[in-house]
Amino acid sequence: MGAQKSIHAGKAKIDFNVDLTHKLCGALLVPTLSISDDCNYGCNGRVSIKHPDIFGGSEKLDLLWDKGLQDSNVVIAIRRPRPEWVSQQSFVIQECFLLTHAVLGAQHSITPEVAVHGIPVNRLSQTEGGEINISRLSAGVDLTEPPNTKWSTKTSIRFEVRASILQKHVRPMNGDGRSITLDHDGFPITCSGNSHDNMVVLKQESQYAIADDNMFSRVTFQMEQGLPLLSKWLIFNKFKFVASRGVRIGPSLLVTSLTGGSLVGDMAPHQAFSIGGYNSVRGYGEGAVGSGRSCLIMNSEFTIPLSKQLEGGLFMDCGTDLGSAHHVPGYPAIRQGKPGYGVGFGYGLRFNSHLGQFRVDYAVNALQRKTVYFGINSVTT
Repeated sequence: MGAQKSIHAGKAKIDFNVDLTHKLCGALLVPTLSISDDCNYGCNGRVSIKHPDIFGGSEKLDLLWDKGLQDSNVVIAIRRPRPEWVSQQSFVIQECFLLTHAVLGAQHSITPEVAVHGIPVNRLSQTEGGEINISRLSAGVDLTEPPNTKWSTKTSIRFEVRASILQKHVRPMNGDGRSITLDHDGFPITCSGNSHDNMVVLKQESQYAIADDNMFSRVTFQMEQGLPLLSKWLIFNKFKFVASRGVRIGPSLLVTSLTGGSLVGDMAPHQAFSIGGYNSVRGYGEGAVGSGRSCLIMNSEFTIPLSKQLEGGLFMDCGTDLGSAHHVPGYPAIRQGKPGYGVGFGYGLRFNSHLGQFRVDYAVNALQRKTVYFGINSVTT
């Protein structure tokens, strides 16, 4: 549900937009069609105000406020246009701080820790959440190098680099909001053994993409480095990559992606790579395949247009923790009987509309357990 209003101030037109979204559950189980415990639902709100010429020099003002049940984010950005061959300059305020080429802000979130500490049930197709929630409080600077783009008649190439420095305070809590240090089996939840972990993280993300009318390729690299500014803070290096390639075969499209990652150094169990779920290996509950210091996941999907707005798809997912579950403190995946590898396959329908893409997927895992997923992808502009 949304509302938009345009206000004319002199010669400028200000767009004011309010958007309220109710997030529906992501998975229903077959044959009972009961709602899974790892579904995510709630109400999110967004207020967006845009001004196309705030100072008379074609400067653009964007004000955005996202408010969910657990987190809040405020961004104020002032962008000054420059010639096409020069990198664009921008002034960004986040949480009332002003910087050039940067975003400075803070965020607090509370999320249930299902992927690592959840218990897989129903032959791994569903995950029951425990009484562990993770409270994250972070503040820092986000620096973005504007993408370099070359255009030809049919091909576009994009390369983007982003870096950020964050100070994080991570605290496990139970369902009543009280701090806890041990899971239900008596194993530590934090790396330090205390009620919280502190870390300063340097995060860098690089992306390369190329596309034309018949194919696209995209590679993203993410690196997080825990900086030892204090002796008790976590020191680690976490690396992740996602490589995707799409090839058009007549009117159909084949998309294959490979995701991998590894973590060395200090770690708490909740930092492990989780495998299984709608955005990982379909047919399994959230994190039901495994969780480890390393992971490798492959997704492949072949879509066929059935009408102007309707598409059919066939998919296969597989993933493994590369035998790294026993390197996670407390061995949560081993204690919960997760196999460490899994394969899921199935078919689905995609309906494209101006409200977004409605998706229905029917997946079967390696244990022949069946799951139906319902999802909505937002419209991007």
